[in-house]
Amino acid sequence: MYLRDGFPGQRLHVLPPPLVKDALLRRPTSRLLVTDAGYFPHASRHGRVRRSGSGQAIVILCVAGAGWCELDGVRHDVREGEVLLIPPREPHRYYSDADDPWSIWWLHVTGDDVADLLAAIGLTLARPTAPVTDPVQAAGLVEDVCAALARDETSASLTAAAGAAWHLLALLAADRHQRSVGDASINRVQAHLREHIADPFTVADLAARAGFSTSHFSARFHAVTGFSVTEYVKRLRMARARELLITTDDSVAEIAQEVGYPDQFYFSRQFRAVTGSSPRAFRSRVVEEMSLDG
Repeated sequence: MYLRDGFPGQRLHVLPPPLVKDALLRRPTSRLLVTDAGYFPHASRHGRVRRSGSGQAIVILCVAGAGWCELDGVRHDVREGEVLLIPPREPHRYYSDADDPWSIWWLHVTGDDVADLLAAIGLTLARPTAPVTDPVQAAGLVEDVCAALARDETSASLTAAAGAAWHLLALLAADRHQRSVGDASINRVQAHLREHIADPFTVADLAARAGFSTSHFSARFHAVTGFSVTEYVKRLRMARARELLITTDDSVAEIAQEVGYPDQFYFSRQFRAVTGSSPRAFRSRVVEEMSLDG
């Protein structure tokens, strides 16, 4: 016998239909509303059959174990670190694996923005599962949804849950871009650049790190990031510089050194090109805004 819920340590939140109806009549929850959400750990014998589908899209994030789902007559395995997306109104059934029961975070979403978000994620009836680049972050977002719904059923809590769900769906859409044009080698180079933000680099050295020719690496890098290598590094450095300008009293010259620019004046020109103001003007504006807020 399969179980719909009732697992030790589970979390389960289901909005009553009148509240759903009311929330869908007002913004921002008319754009995206979480109607159900939860966490089922080590969900042995868990299963559901919906012969007419669900009125909402269902997102299931498998964080341990395994399971499977049948859509349009085809069975799809769901493994640890993968997401399963079931479109609205599609008949389906899903079950936890008998030998290695899944642990899942899950939610149901509806609203005006959902169709566009699902299209951006790119999963289909024929391919409803995909690996998640950062399962910990994704699970944390569903946990944020559950925390908001556990607080109460006010408009504020429903809006907070919607925000976390929107972030999750956007994260899954970003994963699609990585799957379609991404490359593990390019991703490793990006991580290397973030970790060694101030170090000198050459495109040829980075290409060798990725195992590509310089020209092929440059083309792949642009396809993944939308920037040339030089522009990508510049923007990484300027983002770090903005953080340092806000959070430290370091001089502009010191910050320039910290983000890889020995020449303070060249750094300032690059900063203005990205940010639209000099480093000093940027810092002054932020300090002024913070004092007004305080």
